[in-house]
Amino acid sequence: MAKKNYRADNTYLIEGNSGDNPKLMGRALSDGRDSLYLEFYFGKVEVTSKNGKTYQKNERQNEPLGLYLWQAPRTPMERQQNKETLEIAKRIRFERGQELLERAEGYRLKKDKDVNILAWMSAYYESYTKADKREIKRACVAFNDFLIATSEYKNFAKALKPQQLTKGMVIDFSEYLQKRYSGEGAHTVFARFKKMTKAAVEAGVIMKNPCEGVVIKIDSNTLKKDVLSMEEMRRLITTHYEGENPEIRRAFIFCLYCGLRWCDVKDLTFANVDYSNRLLRFEQAKTKGHSSASGVVIPLNDGLLDLIGKGERDALIFPLPSHTMCLKALRHWTKRAGIDKHIT
Repeated sequence: MAKKNYRADNTYLIEGNSGDNPKLMGRALSDGRDSLYLEFYFGKVEVTSKNGKTYQKNERQNEPLGLYLWQAPRTPMERQQNKETLEIAKRIRFERGQELLERAEGYRLKKDKDVNILAWMSAYYESYTKADKREIKRACVAFNDFLIATSEYKNFAKALKPQQLTKGMVIDFSEYLQKRYSGEGAHTVFARFKKMTKAAVEAGVIMKNPCEGVVIKIDSNTLKKDVLSMEEMRRLITTHYEGENPEIRRAFIFCLYCGLRWCDVKDLTFANVDYSNRLLRFEQAKTKGHSSASGVVIPLNDGLLDLIGKGERDALIFPLPSHTMCLKALRHWTKRAGIDKHIT
């Protein structure tokens, strides 16, 4: 969760932008917990003061959720409790926001044949809080691209009603994905699409999941990522080029020796480093919250400690650009080193 910016009344914003209604808020309690509530905005009302002057006042209303967070979680269990509680609270905020739209604009998100599935998917992505959010976005984009590229469904590219999302359309989409992506890409995108349709059924948006019985299998003969030899690693480390990103270089070399994924190395802070015992401690992003073995401890030698350096506890060890930018830089780097392998 982002850093808490407390107001004078010990409340703070957890989720919501300036135009969002309601906003998810927290209030610090004296027992070491934060109480969660929703803050609704109902516009401005004219108020007359005691001295007879009139002025505009924001009309707000709070809804306590009966949910609480640990202010300073000390154990993995408390951190997991915070994560699960936040997911519930954010889902409630999303549902209350849709109820407001329904009353104010006659817009029905649930149980209405006029709902736009594409708009619902976009709203689902915006409220999604899990680690694979980027893949959910990827599935939304791929489905929109499929509608635009397919003459039979082109008219649905802006608005798609629940009854128009048929099993036949899903089968065509699965075939489109298998032509568009190589390796495990089609399977990964379709898995996130199925996740959205399952959520739509649970939310009452569609009556039956059109993805049932539709499967994209992973080709066991698919080319896997290549592995660098020790000689290639040495060649890469000694290769420099004009305009190289030193942070990408430093992070990738660190990953070579520690076996870290990009999703793990990008979030490392100096607080993860135990300098006295020469250890790196962190939780793997891929299994965090789903496995008791998500915690990782890596011994650090002098070379790795030099790569890490020192900084403020909350500062990132490797301030990296986006995943896409890192891959582009890596492809350029390996090419300059004369390495013709698929390295990520």
